[in-house]
Amino acid sequence: MNEKKIQDGFEGEKYICIPESAWKSTIKGNPVMNQLYVTYIGYFPKAAYHYRERMDGCSDNILIYCTRGKGWFVINNKRLEVGPNEYIIIPATKAPMSYGADINDPWTIHWVHFSGKDIDSFNKGFNINLYDGAQQILLNEKGIQIWESMYQNLELGYSKENLTNTNLCLYHLLATFLYPDKHSNIKVQDEKNMIKETVAYMKNSLSEKLTVEDFASKSGLSTSHFSKMFKKSTGMSPMDYLIHLKLQRACVQLYNSETKVKDIAIMLGYDDPFHFSRLFKKNMRISPNQYRANRRKKLG
Repeated sequence: MNEKKIQDGFEGEKYICIPESAWKSTIKGNPVMNQLYVTYIGYFPKAAYHYRERMDGCSDNILIYCTRGKGWFVINNKRLEVGPNEYIIIPATKAPMSYGADINDPWTIHWVHFSGKDIDSFNKGFNINLYDGAQQILLNEKGIQIWESMYQNLELGYSKENLTNTNLCLYHLLATFLYPDKHSNIKVQDEKNMIKETVAYMKNSLSEKLTVEDFASKSGLSTSHFSKMFKKSTGMSPMDYLIHLKLQRACVQLYNSETKVKDIAIMLGYDDPFHFSRLFKKNMRISPNQYRANRRKKLG
C-alpha cells in the first residue's frame, strides 16, 4: 500500500494563509473585526493522499465542505467520516487530531479556518461541538460563490479594506451552512419544478375528481405544507387553481363547439350540471349559456 501523505500541493488547489500581522493591523483600526476572522482559506480538488496531523489540536475553527469523494477526521481516537455534499465544523480545541482524504475516493473540499476574540462563546451559541460529525447539505452553490468571492478578494492583497470585506463575507458563508434552507437555490428550484408538475398534472386530469390530498401525496408532502407552498407560488389555493383551469377549458368548449352545457360539465368532472353552472357564473359573472350567446353575437 502506498503510504504517501501530503498536506497541500494538489493540482488545481487554491490556498491562502493570511499573515497574522495583517489581521492585527486591521483589528487595531476596527476592533469589531476581532469578533470573527479568517486565518486560512483553501480548495483542494481530488486531494489524493491528503493528510494532516495536529497533535496539539487547532486554535481555529475548521470548516470543511466536501463536494465529491470522501474523507475523515480522528479526534481523541474517535473517527468521523465525511462524504460528498457534507460539511463538518471542528471547533477550536487542544485535543489531538488528524484528518485526510479517503485512499480510494479522495475528497474535493473547500475549507476555511476562522477564529475570533471569543471563539468558544461562538461555538457554544451555535451549538458547535467537537464530535458532531459531518452534516448533510444540498449542493451549497451560494456558499461556494461566497467562498470564491472571499478568495478572489484576498488574492488582491491584505489591505484593511480587503480583509474587512472578507471578514464580513465570512458571516454570510457560515450562514449558508448553519441555515441552509434560507440560502439554498436548489430548494427554490425544486419547489418551482414541483408546482409546474402539479399544474401539468391538473391540466391532464380535468375530467377527474381530484383533491388537495391527491396533489400533496403525489408531491410527497403534507396537505398543509403543499397548500402553503402552492399558494405562495401561484397566489391561489390548489383547488381554486384547479377550478380556474376547468373553467378555462369550459370557456374554450363553449366558444368553439356546440357541446351541451351538461356534457361539458361531465367532461370536467362535474356530475351535477346545475352545480357546474352556478360555479361558472360565480367565477365568470355570467352563466354558461349567456357566455355562449355572447360568443354567437360576436360571430354574427
